[in-house]
Amino acid sequence: MDSQNIKHRTRDTEEPDTTTKNGDMRTKRDNRMAMAKRGIRSLAIAVAFPLALTLFNIYFFGSSNGYGNVSKPFWFPPMWALHFTCLASSFLMGLSAWLVWAEGGFHKEPTTVSLYMAQLGLSLAWNPIVFRMGATWVGLVVCLAMFGALVGCSRQFKKVNPIAGDLVKPCLAWATVLAIVNLKLVFL
Repeated sequence: MDSQNIKHRTRDTEEPDTTTKNGDMRTKRDNRMAMAKRGIRSLAIAVAFPLALTLFNIYFFGSSNGYGNVSKPFWFPPMWALHFTCLASSFLMGLSAWLVWAEGGFHKEPTTVSLYMAQLGLSLAWNPIVFRMGATWVGLVVCLAMFGALVGCSRQFKKVNPIAGDLVKPCLAWATVLAIVNLKLVFL
């Protein structure tokens, strides 16, 4: 082997590229670490905020004696399963919204954030309407509107980040099950 044609890779030495407010120099690696910490913090907020709202909603409005006392078909989910799946849906929507936000999708398409906020508001409104007020017809309308908002979110999110669009699909399935349960509650 001809050793004269061999090229060695050299490591780039980390050179300071910015100066902080205090005047000390930061390396590129430090900047990447700071960005990663901000990303993790924003992810935690994006997921924790809808989860906290959903937990608050479940705690104050999620239980009713009417749902437990009504004779239901065998396939009706128990109350704990309804609440758990609402939490899972809230988690997935928060994660997918963060993925869209990280790609800059909320700035590029302003309707995307409107659809997400509509879906979040409708999902939070469904529990008190159906379980506290007992307005199952209104709950059905809210559930169908939530399904429409989820379809819009899925389409808009997929334009920005395909993974975020795919994360909305289980939420669509859950909204369908919720609409079927709500429809059956209307006729009980």
